[in-house]
Formats: sequence, structure tokens, C-alpha cells
Amino acid sequence: MKSEGKNAMQPNYNKTRRACYRGYIVQGVINNLSPLFFVIFQRDYQVTYGMLSSLILFNFVTQILVDVLCVKFVDRIGYRAAGVTAHLFSTVGLLLLGLLPRALPSPFAGLAVATVVCAIGGGIVEVIVSPIVDSLPSDAKDAKMSLLHSFYSWGQVGVVLLTTLAVRLLGEDLWWVLPLAWAVLPAFNTVAFLRVPLRPTVSQEEKIPLAALAKSKAFLLAMVLMLCAGASELSMSQWSSLFAEQALGLPKVVGDLLGPALFAVFMGLGRTAYGLWGPKLNLYHALLLTGGLCVFCYLGASLFPAPLVSLFCCALCGFSVSLMWPGVLSSTSASFPKGGTAMFGVLAVCGDMGCSVGPALTGAVSQVVTSSSLFSGLSPAQLDQLGLKIGMLSAVVFPLVLVVCLVISRRIENKGKLPAAK
Repeated sequence: MKSEGKNAMQPNYNKTRRACYRGYIVQGVINNLSPLFFVIFQRDYQVTYGMLSSLILFNFVTQILVDVLCVKFVDRIGYRAAGVTAHLFSTVGLLLLGLLPRALPSPFAGLAVATVVCAIGGGIVEVIVSPIVDSLPSDAKDAKMSLLHSFYSWGQVGVVLLTTLAVRLLGEDLWWVLPLAWAVLPAFNTVAFLRVPLRPTVSQEEKIPLAALAKSKAFLLAMVLMLCAGASELSMSQWSSLFAEQALGLPKVVGDLLGPALFAVFMGLGRTAYGLWGPKLNLYHALLLTGGLCVFCYLGASLFPAPLVSLFCCALCGFSVSLMWPGVLSSTSASFPKGGTAMFGVLAVCGDMGCSVGPALTGAVSQVVTSSSLFSGLSPAQLDQLGLKIGMLSAVVFPLVLVVCLVISRRIENKGKLPAAK
């Protein structure tokens, strides 16, 4: 990427940071808007649990493929062109989400196409925003990274709150208007990325080759941690709205506001707090504690009999996953400061693999339970509740693996084979 703003005065990168913050808000919209309509899709378009799980899978598999391509091509086309392209795809994808299901003979096909187009934009955003911010002049880069990722959480809060209230006011039949309205945000950020000043990241000559990264135990562990971070976060956030309505029997507005919205609030608070006070904290201990809390949250959400207690566990899970993704990114960047785009891209691939595998596992397990003859004596409502609770319980494997990997990494580190994260 060509250096910009090489004049007598140092460029003001505040606009660059704000554009990157909005980029993560856009990604929060892309990943969390469609799940808010899952119940509507089931009712109006006869979309099954398996189909809903497929939409989640389409989203993150597409992002994985885009992440892989970005590793190869972003440095060639430049971060400005990549940022503009990302937001154009995001804009078009949101427009298609509102229009295609009503226009095509197969509503599910329309949902699938819109999901893929949105995911292309989200995948590019994910790869480019972190290295752009990492390249800007700043102290305490790990705290800045956490603050950056907090905007994904606040984007999720905004999309859940505003969409839920809008559905309440407009009625569920007009749900399709809302994706069209949300498309204004990426359209605005498309223009912003045409103008903001950018800095060069690590040059091609200085970058650590991928082959060298792949031989490092530290980097291999970071890849596993990213996968578990993505799965732990998205398994809850993608299914909590439907889980609150079907498994806990709560009204949609209550379920959305106290489930995914509060989840995102807790996640945003955790990331913002680390962004402000991170330099005073030990990242390893913080990740270990929040990983253990995440295990408890998944167990509590699926096993506690009181609906409101289960819903609180869903929400608290947001705080427990808040440090996972930015924490692994910042610690890996500190260990490999010359990793460049390839390093961020590979970590994004692993995170998106978790984002696809986690929710897909939850949906698949729910589908198996609801289709099983073992529970034929239950009513359809009871069967839905049982399926979703067991599906949610299955996702506890991801924070468990994350905690185990953290412990292993510390033991290897203490033997002098793994550089410290902090």
C-alpha cells in the first residue's frame, strides 16, 4: 500500500480510526441483523432450523473464503480499494436481504444470496480494519485493538435495539424495510474510505512468511484460540434471540432486548473497559477468567430452569467472550510484529471458522433432537425447547477448549518455548 499524507504536517488519523470503527459497526449489523428475523422467516417462509443453520454457515464460510483471498490480494490492490469494495458489497447485500426473499419464487434462495453478498463485504472488513488501526501511531496497541473491536459490540447493540423497536412499531410484516434502512451506514462508509489518510503496514520484504508462522507453536495455538473465540461468541449471539423465544417462552421484544441486546452490551463494556485500562491488566489471566465464566454461562443458559436466570446467562456470556477475539489478535501481533496482512488474514480465517462451526453445531444438534423419535411423546413446543437447550449446551465445548489451550500455552511459555503475550 502506498504511503499517504507525506507532507510537512503529520496527517490527522482520527478520521481513519472513525472509519475503521464504523467498519466494525457495519460488520456487527451484517452478522446480527438476519438472526433477529429468524422467527419471521420460520413463520412466513417455512424456513426450518436446518435452513437457518445453513444461512449462518453460508455467512461465515463465505467470510472464510474471502479472508483467504484477502491474504493474497489485499496488499496488491491496497487498503483503500479493499475498504471501498468491502462497504459496497455490504450495502448491496443489505439491500438484497430486504428485497430478494419477497421477489424470488424461493424465499430461502433470496436469503442465501443476500447472506453471501453481505458476507463478502464483512470478510474484507474483518481482514483490513485491524491491520489499518495497528499501523496507526499509538501507544498500548492491545488496548486500542480492544477498543476497536468494541465497536462491533456497539454495532450489535444498535442493530438489536433499533431493529427490535422498529419491528414493534412497524409490525413484523414490514421487517424487509429495515435492511434497506441499515444499508445507509455502509454506503456512507464507502465514501469515507475514499478520503481518509492511510499509513503503510509492514512492507513485503519485512513480512514473516506464512510458512515460518506455521512452524511456530505460538502461532498454531493462536489459530486454535481464534477458532474457539469465534465459536464461543457467535454460538450464543446468533441463537440467543430464537433461544429466548422458543426455549424460554419469552415474548420477542423481551427476548431480543434481554438476550442478544444485553449480550452485546456486556461484550461492548468488556472490550471498552480493556481498551481504557488494558495496560494495567494481565491479558493471560483476564482471558483465563473470562473463559471460565463463558463455560458457566453456556451451562447456565441451557440447564437453569428459571427462564430469566437462563436469559441472564445468555447476556453475561457477552462479557465472558469480550476479550477473546481482540485479546488473541493483539497478543499474536505483539509476538509477531512483522506478521503483516497474512497473519491477520489467517487469524481471521480461524476466527470465522469458529463463527461458522459454533452456531452450525448448535443448529445441527437442535435439528437432530427435534427430529429424533426418542422424544416423540413431547408436544411440538416442548420439542423445540428441548432441541434448542441441548443445542446450546453442545456449544460449551468451545470455551472449554479455549481454557485448556490457554493453560497449555502458559506451560509451554514457562518452559521458554512460547513468547509471553504480555
